Amino acid sequence: MNIIHLVRLCRPHQYIKNFFVFAGPIFYDVREYDLLLKDFLAFIAFSAISSAVYIINDMIDVDADRLHPKKCKRPIASGEISVRSALILAILLITSAFALGVSISLWAFVFLALYMVINLGYSIRWKHIPVIDVFLISSGFMLRILIGTVGLGIQPTSWILLCGFMLTLFLGFAKRRAELLALENNNDVNPASIRRVLDDYSPEMIEQLTAISAACTIICYSLYTVSPETVARHHTTNLIYTVPFVVYGIFRYLFLLHRGTGGNDTARDMLQDPHLLVTGLLWFVVIIGLISWPM
Repeated sequence: MNIIHLVRLCRPHQYIKNFFVFAGPIFYDVREYDLLLKDFLAFIAFSAISSAVYIINDMIDVDADRLHPKKCKRPIASGEISVRSALILAILLITSAFALGVSISLWAFVFLALYMVINLGYSIRWKHIPVIDVFLISSGFMLRILIGTVGLGIQPTSWILLCGFMLTLFLGFAKRRAELLALENNNDVNPASIRRVLDDYSPEMIEQLTAISAACTIICYSLYTVSPETVARHHTTNLIYTVPFVVYGIFRYLFLLHRGTGGNDTARDMLQDPHLLVTGLLWFVVIIGLISWPM
C-alpha cells in the first residue's frame, strides 16, 4: 500500500461534482468573500464525505468488483489496499467532514449526515430499485446545492433547485444507459458483476427517461434566465445568452453516450472530453461576467 493507492481509493477526480456547492454564492453574490470562504470549507467537507462513501461502497461491493473487467482494478478489489486500512481511512474522512460541517453551520452538518445515510442505504439496498436508484443519485447533488445555499444562510431559489434536479436526473439516467450499452456490447462481462437493477430497465425506457430529463433541464434553465426573479436579482436580461452553452453541453454528452465513450463517469467525461471541458469553462466565465458586471 502507498499514497497513490490511497488517493485512487478516494477518487479525487469525482470532486468536480462537488462544485455544485458553489451554486449558492455564484447565483447570490459572488463578491461576498466571507461567504466564498465558508463555501470552500463546504466543498472540502463534501469531498471528504463523498470519498468516504466511495470507500464504503467499494468495501460492500468488493466481491462483485473482482468479477468486473474494469472495477477489478480498484484498490480494494485488486488487493492493493486491505479492507481494514480502507475502513480506517473512511472513518477519518467522515470525522473530518462532520467537524467541518459543524464549523460551518448546523444545517451543513445535517446535509452531510443525510448524504451519508442516503448513500449507505443506496449501497446496501436502494440501488437495486429501478427509478428510485436514479432519484437517490440526484438527491446527492441536491444536497450539495443545499449545503451551498441553506447551509450558508442563503435562501435557494426554486429555479436553482429545479434546474439542479433535472440536470442530475439526466446524468443519472444517462449513466444507466451507458451501463446497458456496455452490457450489450461486451459479451465477456460476468453477469454477477452487473447491477441487478439493469434487469428492470430496457433500452427504450432509458432512452425516454434520458430524453425527457434532458429536455426538462434545457427548458428549466432557459426559463430561469428570463424569469423576473432572476432579472431583478442580477440586474441583467443577458443570462439568456448562456443557454447555448447548456444546450451544447447536453447534446455533446448525449453524443458521447451513444458513441459508447461517455455516460459511465460524469466527472471523468467532463475532465477528458475537450468539448465538455471548454463548454463548461466558457459557461462559467460568461455567467460570472454577466452577474458581476451586469449590462
